[in-house]
Amino acid sequence: MSISDIKPGESVKNVYFTDDTLSVDLNDGRTITAPLAWYPRLLHATKEQLKNWEICGGGFGIHWPDLDEDLSTEGLLKGQPAPRKTFTNVA
Repeated sequence: MSISDIKPGESVKNVYFTDDTLSVDLNDGRTITAPLAWYPRLLHATKEQLKNWEICGGGFGIHWPDLDEDLSTEGLLKGQPAPRKTFTNVA
C-alpha cells in the first residue's frame, strides 16, 4: 500500500481500548481491532496515558504524546504489529 492507495475515509475518527485490544473507528464506518500485545508501549501504559491520544499525519495517524508512540491507519489495515527492537552486544 502506498500513500496513493490511502482513501479519505480511512482517516481516524475515534480510538478506544479494552483490557487487551486497541480499536480504531475510521471515518468510512469500519473499525479496526488489534491485540494490545502487538504494541508493547500501549500494552504497558496507564489508562490515562491511553486516553491521551491525538490524530496526526493528516488524519491517518494516531499519536500518544505521553508514550512517544505513533500508529498509522495504513499499518493497522495491513495488520502490522509494532516493530520489535533488536539489541546487539557491543564489546
